Amino acid sequence: MKFPSINFSVYGKRTYLVLVSVLIGALTTLCAALLKKGVMLMEHIAEHLVFDSGYHQLFLILPAIGILLTVTFWRLMKIKNERRGMTAVIYNISKQSSVVARHKLFSQMVSSIFTVGFGGSAGLEAPIASTGSAIGSNIASKLKFSTKERTLLLACGAAAGISAIFNAPIAGVVFALELLLIDMPVPVVIPLLISSATAAFLSRYFNLGQPFVLITDTWNSSHILYYLALAALAAIISIYCIKIYFFISSLFSKITNVFVKALIGGTLLGLLIFLFPPLYGEGYDSVQLLLHNQSAEIFKNITFFEANALWLPILAALLMFFLKVVATSFTVFGGGNGGMFGSSLFTGAMLGFTFSRVVNIMGWAELNEINFTVIGMASMLSGVLQTPLTAIFLIAEITGGYALFVPLMITTSITYLATRYVEPHSVYTKQLALKGGLINLSKDKQVISKMKLRDYLETDLETININATLGDLIKAIRKSRRNIFPVVDAMNHLQGIILLDDVKSIMFDQSQYDKGVKELMQSTIGFRYR
Repeated sequence: MKFPSINFSVYGKRTYLVLVSVLIGALTTLCAALLKKGVMLMEHIAEHLVFDSGYHQLFLILPAIGILLTVTFWRLMKIKNERRGMTAVIYNISKQSSVVARHKLFSQMVSSIFTVGFGGSAGLEAPIASTGSAIGSNIASKLKFSTKERTLLLACGAAAGISAIFNAPIAGVVFALELLLIDMPVPVVIPLLISSATAAFLSRYFNLGQPFVLITDTWNSSHILYYLALAALAAIISIYCIKIYFFISSLFSKITNVFVKALIGGTLLGLLIFLFPPLYGEGYDSVQLLLHNQSAEIFKNITFFEANALWLPILAALLMFFLKVVATSFTVFGGGNGGMFGSSLFTGAMLGFTFSRVVNIMGWAELNEINFTVIGMASMLSGVLQTPLTAIFLIAEITGGYALFVPLMITTSITYLATRYVEPHSVYTKQLALKGGLINLSKDKQVISKMKLRDYLETDLETININATLGDLIKAIRKSRRNIFPVVDAMNHLQGIILLDDVKSIMFDQSQYDKGVKELMQSTIGFRYR
């Protein structure tokens, strides 16, 4: 496909960026729709396999099938050791001038459809944000935009992905600003807003909906101490999640055969899901039930749960917010594709529900369990991903307003600061930071890290043969705009250099024009001129 050449004098670069951001938002939303429909199709196939056969034990092997299909897909694509999700996008920005491989225009979607569609316990946010980033990066490359503009359009794709999935355009913009765009000027927000708004608008057209639907009224300021306590607990669980995530990563990294790794990860995940069915897939159905005061529906399929028991739902929820990160780790490091975004929301919902239900049962206060559920979601997102503003605006948008804005600000800030004190890096950035693949937050270091030595090399130099004379050098001086002249041999190997200052005293003395260049140069034997 050929793109038209850009005439910035006609359109203006900023206008053109806005137009391109609309295109990126539209294409990313289309990909989000395909991703959602693909996962639903796989889930439908999986359900038929189980219920038509009458063997519910097949749920034990479905996750392994999904992960094996994902690994096979990567092998057929001849993609090895491929970074996935937002970690890969951050690496692309930090070390690859925001260039994203073309295969990610579809590979992230296909692989996550296999993984999550067959029960992989991970979110779809990272794959769709990664796909959007690939769309933005590749369009920018085709249109010959600069690295800075390519980074902006890459971020537009990521913002559109989050916006399309949650129908939360502001959260999409804030996500891109917090995670991908460091020290960018204010005007970059305009293309981000346009791309994210386009995605939100088209998501309604494609009937993507919202994973959570809730309208909140207000919050009780007398319960502020309980919100603070929840924030502290969320920080502890966030640290636990980050450490467990990378501990399991280290265990799986010792397994070299990708198919063995997939079988182990898929089998362990199947066992967890068999014991705790709410861990199947993204888990958003369970969160939605919590938000509608239907917690009993979540736990009724758990083998040890009794409908009339008082503490067993709490015990089940407690186990699940500890086990969700384990299930996600088995999914991702077993070879599946997905992210911690959705898992963090699930864990936070279970944490908020458990905390408020315990307080209510103990009679310490009458807490609004729904409010604490969504505050828990925001707090965990803030701690695990270390994106507090994204957490605030995402929950504010999906709860239908800003009634909980104050407790959201307080809890996410505390969780973020406490988590960051112990774990300076999020699940997205820790691995890159340990391997030196993370962009520096210092402005000076950031500028240096983005500089390419090749861009600053002067290559328009006039060379002079070592057997030439001063007269030949004078002719070269007339043609050159430089004051340095490399002296090369017949093989174009650098033998020395001549500075204009070295010959100023004799360059107008024609009697010296027969003097050899070899006598005038400064020797640099051992170097090669390219």
